[in-house]
Amino acid sequence: MKPSEGLIDKVNKLQFLVFDFDGVFTDNLVYVSEYGDESVVCNRSDGLGIAKIKDLNLPMYVISTETNPVVAKRCEKLKIACIQGCDNKLSTLKNLVLNAGYQMENVAYVGNDINDKQCLESVGLPILVKDAHPDVLHLAKYTTNKLGGHGAVREVCDLIFNIRGE
Repeated sequence: MKPSEGLIDKVNKLQFLVFDFDGVFTDNLVYVSEYGDESVVCNRSDGLGIAKIKDLNLPMYVISTETNPVVAKRCEKLKIACIQGCDNKLSTLKNLVLNAGYQMENVAYVGNDINDKQCLESVGLPILVKDAHPDVLHLAKYTTNKLGGHGAVREVCDLIFNIRGE
């Protein structure tokens, strides 16, 4: 389906792309070993989508409340800056945007749950994964067809690349 003119306009004005981690890069499940070690599953195709966005020179960031080192490790592999263990996502987001000289209306934020609500309400392009919590779904200007952890990040990246890369 072809994106609306409004969505195309928002994507063309983007200065910054920010992701939540759990439920966006992952399926929101956590695997816990008998030793208490936690692990998650990520979709490898997301990395190819991230690479396409890097080709556009669109800055990206991950902001996560999660403290598990897996967030930093995955972001390190994808070469995306991240802040984890974040108690106030909105304050962190606003500081990142302000320090970079961007405008909140030119930021896309990809989330999935109520701890993303303030960020979603504050940006110009709030994006939610298909299986986002019902309490935030109404905030989306774009909702992915893919579930979190099942290619939703790749879908967002492809959408942006297909609009801006042409």
